[in-house]
This record gives sequence, structure tokens and C-alpha cells, in this order.
Amino acid sequence: MYPTADLFAIANQKQFEKIALQVFRFQYEHNQVYRAFCELLKVEKQNVKSISAIPFLPIQFFKSHTVIANQNPVEIVFSSSGTTGVITSKHHVTDVNLYEKSYQKAFSQFYGNIEDYVVLALLPSYSERQGASLIYMVEDLIALSKNADSGFYLYNHDALIEKLVTLENQNQNVLLIGVTFALLDLIEKHQFQLKNTIIMETGGMKGRRREMIREELHQQLCEGFGVNAIHSEYGMTELLSQAYSLGNGIFECPPWMQVMIRDTEDALTYIENGKTGGINVIDLANLNSCSFIATQDLGKKYDNNTFEVLGRFDHSDVRGCNLMVL
Repeated sequence: MYPTADLFAIANQKQFEKIALQVFRFQYEHNQVYRAFCELLKVEKQNVKSISAIPFLPIQFFKSHTVIANQNPVEIVFSSSGTTGVITSKHHVTDVNLYEKSYQKAFSQFYGNIEDYVVLALLPSYSERQGASLIYMVEDLIALSKNADSGFYLYNHDALIEKLVTLENQNQNVLLIGVTFALLDLIEKHQFQLKNTIIMETGGMKGRRREMIREELHQQLCEGFGVNAIHSEYGMTELLSQAYSLGNGIFECPPWMQVMIRDTEDALTYIENGKTGGINVIDLANLNSCSFIATQDLGKKYDNNTFEVLGRFDHSDVRGCNLMVL
């Protein structure tokens, strides 16, 4: 078993690449689905000496296979959202502690001490089904905030409006995490002027509203909540780590996660920064599954390792976090 403690102590690119190659070798040996995929591409373990040579497993495999890298008992199964009749992704997690460490350390890196916030969640489409990894994370963040005002809201908008106004008047720092359509519903009922609240949208209209480009959406949300920027979270069922945007749709990864942009015509070729392509994610926290995932998202990467999400490939399911189609 690869020593997991080092995953969250990465300080530079050299360390990241060294650990990524170790994780690749571990998963090549212990993940039968991933190894079969590598063999199909005629990629042999000993010939992979850089992260650009590592094969990225198409995310669709989580719909058709159990993608797992050890024989340990499964502690929890996270599943993606989907309309009736659509096959959903399933992520079999054998060490949920890795997930907890990943989102707790990432939150601390981007936002500081969770106990400084009241955490409010407006996630009706997630709360109403089983197996959402986002709900698992937010439930834990609410508990870690140790604040009696923290909690979930479904469609009780009036109670949430009252809570937000009261907390604003108390100068309390608030983090409101909401699915896109529900945040829009909220500001249609009340126009806010929030100075102490972070609005974090997790993306997705879930078929409730028309899809909007990010600039239009964030402008509406900024005006409706009276804030200068809308934060976003980029994560998905098949991963155990998230990237965060503190505004303008520009995402940054925690040190154990990186994205690479592949050519949309040739999945084994990477394109230069600033050009649009498919998003490949390296998530080293996903040690016991697969850390190298080729998503169905389109995006751009920039020279400072930030990136933005521009939409999805055609004919892919519309689901997940922060996936708005242009």
C-alpha cells in the first residue's frame, strides 16, 4: 500500500510528479480495470516515466465497472445524479477518511478555519437522493463549523432568507453553498445586500431552468445577493478532491490535485496553455480507485496552473458540479 500521509504534504511540482508516478505504479498493479485499460493502449508500467505518459481512464468506466485498487471492504458508495433510466456513475470508496482529509485540508487552504463560518446549504436536488458525495462533504463541514445556525435548507426559502438577513445583521461570516437553480430561485424571492457572506455555486440547472453561460449567471447572482464575486466548486462523484474558484470562474487545485488539457481529437496528446480541450484530472487522494481521470468537460489551463471549465463534450450526460454548457 502506498503511504497516504505524503499525499497531503506536497510542496512543489517535483514532489507532485514523484508521488503521481508512484500512485500510477500502485494503481497499475492493483486496479484490474485500470491495468486492462493501460494494456489496451499498450502502455507498460516500466515505460511510464513522466505524468504526461500516464494513461487517463475515461470517466465513463465508473458507469460500467467497479473501479477499485485494493481488496479492502467498501465503506461507502457515492453515486452521480441522473434522470430516470440513465446509468449513473458509482464510486466505491474503501477509505472514506481520505475523502474527509482531502476536502477538510482543501477548505482550510482556500477559506481558513471552518469554525469561523456559519455553513448554510441549499442543495435540494442532492439532498433528495442517496449517495451524493457533495452532501457527505457539506454535512461534515456543517458539523465541523460547530455553529447552531449552520444547516440544510430544501425549499423553505423564507426561513433561509430570514437566517441570512439575521446573520448579516450580526456581522457573522457565512458560507452559502447552493445548487445553481436554487440560488436563482432564492434571489427571485428576495434581493440581498450581503457583506459577510460567500456564495458558492456548485453548478447545474438539473433541468429546472435554461442553461446559462457563466458570465450571465454570475452577474445575476452577484446582483441578487449584493456580492462582488461568486465562488464555485469543481468536483464530481468519481473524484475525492475539489478545485475552488474564488471568482470569475477561475479554478485552483489543492496541492495533491492537478488538471491537464488534452486534445479533443487525440486523447493521448496535450495542448498548450490557453487553448480549449478536454479536462484530465489527477487526484492523488483517489488512491484506492483511480487517480487519473479523463473527464467529459471542456476547459482551458493557464500558466499559473489555474483553469476554467467551459462546458461539456456533446452527447455527454448533463450532471455533476459546475458543468454549464455554452
